[in-house]
Amino acid sequence: MQRINQKKTVEYLKQLYPEIKNEISTLSEGNNFAGIMQTTVDQLKKLLAQSKIQSVILNVKRMDWIYNRGNSYVRYIIENIFIRSFESLRRKASPQQWRFLYQEIPSDFKHIYFEQIRKDHKLLS
Repeated sequence: MQRINQKKTVEYLKQLYPEIKNEISTLSEGNNFAGIMQTTVDQLKKLLAQSKIQSVILNVKRMDWIYNRGNSYVRYIIENIFIRSFESLRRKASPQQWRFLYQEIPSDFKHIYFEQIRKDHKLLS
């Protein structure tokens, strides 16, 4: 299977996030893939603030679809920006929201998230 590169990922993200399509386009013109990923995280936070948990879950699952088909660079950026944002989402969510959201996070993302937390705690110890 051919892996999705960052240019193809940008096209997918424009379709999956029509509400931030213009921001994605502007950032892609500057070849700012990390900025695009941060924009998707900001959108998740906005949806969470509006208590649109189902939309947050849908977007996490869509990103997992991209992650599983992405090349090493796409996967690296998703791991280090998108998945790393889960801790911020956890802090912003109510305990009920987080429990519901967490049970819907795909298992590969949960594994990466746990590894990030473990490494962070190791660094702080």
